[in-house]
Amino acid sequence: MSIRVAIIGCGQWGMNHVRNFIADPNAEVVACCDPRQERLESIAEQYPQVGYVTPDMSKVFSDKTIQACVIAVPSQMHTQIIEEALNQGKDVLCEKPLTTDSASCERVMRLAEQKERILMVGHVFVFNGAVQRLKKDIDQGDLGALHYFSARRTNLGPVRPDVDALWDLAPHDLSIFDYLLNGQLPEHVSAYAGAFLDKDKADVVFVTLGYPNNVVANIQVSWLDPQKRREITVVGSKQMAIFNDMSFDAPLWLYDKGLEMEHKPYESFEKFRILSWDRDARVPKIPPQEPLKVETAHFLECVKNRQTPITDGRNALRIIQVLEAISESMKLQGKPIALQQVS
Repeated sequence: MSIRVAIIGCGQWGMNHVRNFIADPNAEVVACCDPRQERLESIAEQYPQVGYVTPDMSKVFSDKTIQACVIAVPSQMHTQIIEEALNQGKDVLCEKPLTTDSASCERVMRLAEQKERILMVGHVFVFNGAVQRLKKDIDQGDLGALHYFSARRTNLGPVRPDVDALWDLAPHDLSIFDYLLNGQLPEHVSAYAGAFLDKDKADVVFVTLGYPNNVVANIQVSWLDPQKRREITVVGSKQMAIFNDMSFDAPLWLYDKGLEMEHKPYESFEKFRILSWDRDARVPKIPPQEPLKVETAHFLECVKNRQTPITDGRNALRIIQVLEAISESMKLQGKPIALQQVS
């Protein structure tokens, strides 16, 4: 039986949701909602299988046949729309960040639990095949003890009017770190930012994070960079890995290489020697699936079977707490900010 879905917000990213939910045999797109009449007319013409289009959200919320809402509107509108959808008995998939602050995120998370509704945030990189394969290798111990993560997410634009570069770009890398580290919150963060295009909004941010078990990480995000990069390096005691989302043929490389110190009671001045190894590099075969398609299928499965999504409300709350701590450190010129695990 198909899940009856409404798409709220049919901008550039929202249209990707429309396309994927229409293509999924387990979904029926009952309604598409957007304030722009020309966009609604375009959807009606391009996708005649959509039940109806409307600029009126209240029509969607009052439609008792709709089981789930997909929300892809500006982030400052998320909280109100999520709450209305949950109060009307709808399951919800909302784009990142789930809300703009941790207090409202916790409120909608608790509301979803109270209403026994599915609440999922669109951290789409968690559903990337290369990231899922990397997690499998980490969980199997192939990389050994994790040492550090390093992420770069840069491009020349696009500049968003509603949030800064941190809140626009860093959720992707933070959600990947959260996924690979099984939901561990960093113990502390520090960050420094530059605002060159708009003095009130950071367009480049450098972040340092300290995770439990002595795992360290850094993130560079920028709207003001000559090269588009979407890359994460993971260094472990046994192997190293690079995830490059810009490489479609080989998005994940695993390197059997590293260094270690051999400590021995030498009689000479040297108290140790450095041992290195540099063996094979390999490229795992990654199924060529669109991550948003995988995310769509996961949400529908969670709605159907009433199971907790991988990127649930608690996942959303952890990411927002980290973003808030980073923002605070940016205001304090890089002062470290401590975090506490989400209860």
